[in-house]
Amino acid sequence: MNQFLNTPPALTGHVLNRLGCPIHYWVGGAAERPLIVLMHGATMDHRMFNAQIAPLLADYRVLVWDARGHGLSQPVGTRFTLELLAQDLLAILDELGVAQAVIGGQSMGGYVAQQVYFLAPERVRAMLIIGATPLTKAYSRLEVWTLKATMPLFGLWPYDHLIKVIGKNTATEADVQAYAIEAVRQIRKEDFLTIWRAVTLAIDHVGRPGFTFDVPLLLLHGDHDRTGTIRRDMPIWAKSEPMAVYQVIPHAGHNANQDNPTFTNQAILGFLQQTLA
Repeated sequence: MNQFLNTPPALTGHVLNRLGCPIHYWVGGAAERPLIVLMHGATMDHRMFNAQIAPLLADYRVLVWDARGHGLSQPVGTRFTLELLAQDLLAILDELGVAQAVIGGQSMGGYVAQQVYFLAPERVRAMLIIGATPLTKAYSRLEVWTLKATMPLFGLWPYDHLIKVIGKNTATEADVQAYAIEAVRQIRKEDFLTIWRAVTLAIDHVGRPGFTFDVPLLLLHGDHDRTGTIRRDMPIWAKSEPMAVYQVIPHAGHNANQDNPTFTNQAILGFLQQTLA
């Protein structure tokens, strides 16, 4: 049985209608506990953190979502940018009456977590990033061009075949690959291109020189993650952050928290126990 194809029963669903999109999110755990937010990568959905839910709920409150344009949060709405996703999350925290949370995300979710800090650092107690690069870095013009060059390629690619390639390249484990394919199939191709366009605009050749995140920061990626420059840039990023903890998840691809949940959960719980003590 694939553990990533259903929503854990310990989570309760909610909907926030915002800017043309019904944003679906799920919360579990007692309201007085520290809130841990986990945001999925591009074209995935809230279920990619299923293996983290039960271990975290032992001591924490947990929030996962389908970002606008993903999963049940359709249609995408009036526009789609990573900054808007960060504003969506802040609106959800306002609706819940949560002043501060641990903000985490995988891939695109890791970019959104950084955008949340840029917009409202006082709302961020700590950060947890899986398989993403720093938005503060000034990337080379070639790197920026190469990422943007994927847009016309994806536009021409037969969508069913593209979905299968994404599933295969996103993970090392068969059940995670099957989940990824099922998750992407919830998204129309035109919305896929809209989402990917926003991701390509996340990095630039300017960056934020000298910027550091003034909160504890857990940086994780899979040892087999071949997406972009993650394996190159994340250890460099860790060295530039005074409160960063960096770990490589063994036997794992891009969706590393799904490929190797045991190691991931140990890393996250250890970080939280030290940070929130």
